[in-house]
Amino acid sequence: MGLAEDVLRGDRLALARWLTWLEEDDPRGDPVLAELFPRTGRAHRLGVTGPPGSGKSTLVNQAAAWCRKQSSERVAVLAVDPSSPFTGGAILGDRIRMRDLAGDKGVFIRSMASRGALGGLSRRTAELVEALDAAGYGRVFIETVGAGQAEVDIARMADTTIVVEAPGMGDDIQALKAGILEIADVLVVNKADLPNAAATERALRASLELAAGRPGSWTPPVVSTVAESGQGIDLLMEAVDRHRDWLRQSGEGEARRRARAASRLDSELQHVLIERFRRGLSDGRYDAALAAVLERRRTPAQAADELIRERG
Repeated sequence: MGLAEDVLRGDRLALARWLTWLEEDDPRGDPVLAELFPRTGRAHRLGVTGPPGSGKSTLVNQAAAWCRKQSSERVAVLAVDPSSPFTGGAILGDRIRMRDLAGDKGVFIRSMASRGALGGLSRRTAELVEALDAAGYGRVFIETVGAGQAEVDIARMADTTIVVEAPGMGDDIQALKAGILEIADVLVVNKADLPNAAATERALRASLELAAGRPGSWTPPVVSTVAESGQGIDLLMEAVDRHRDWLRQSGEGEARRRARAASRLDSELQHVLIERFRRGLSDGRYDAALAAVLERRRTPAQAADELIRERG
């Protein structure tokens, strides 16, 4: 029996091995993904992003537990951790905070290193999400390393994007200034028991009113939670389910899937073409071009043009 069959019958060790192959670019991983790819597209993919310290991991922990209590739906959590500066591996802090889910065989938790990728998501994140989808997990939470302008990458990968804010972390409209308010499908004010929580919620609502979209478009709800105690998690997940229904009814879900497929295809084309191009260069030419850029003798555009003309 092959690894694909083991994954489909629920073998968690086989799934973990496959995810490791994909993350480490092991050539054994891609054929399994090709075999199981027709089974993808069924999971509801939830991106969770927000400033460090806003309580994203605790929120995801409670949301996953809520999903399991409400139905038999299997849940996966992919926590994209900052890479360790020493080993390049994930720090695994999220898995430590989610230990109370470890005994539930219907929940699969995986940490992966961002490996310095822009947007907090490594190139292989999308493939791991597809693998979890193919393995039969109905909900896949993707938690990013933090918040910032580059975090819009999560919106390309998720069906529903949850942006988490917390009071007392600086400017009340931090999300707007960071450029991520626009990607939110659901806004969460976590740690709502802290002072200034009401002010943070008012600021977010005011920002949403200023950025009101066209009639019929989705208006992100603002939900207050206290993830430590589970307060508000039911309201959060009800908002998530309303958004999932809206995606289906409005046709926006199909539009997002098409955009996601185009983004993935473009990304893979870029990666493959660059790799093939570099392999076709004569020995030392790439390093010489890089040295010319570092020494300010060539601009990156000039160096790239010369490399292309050499291959031409």
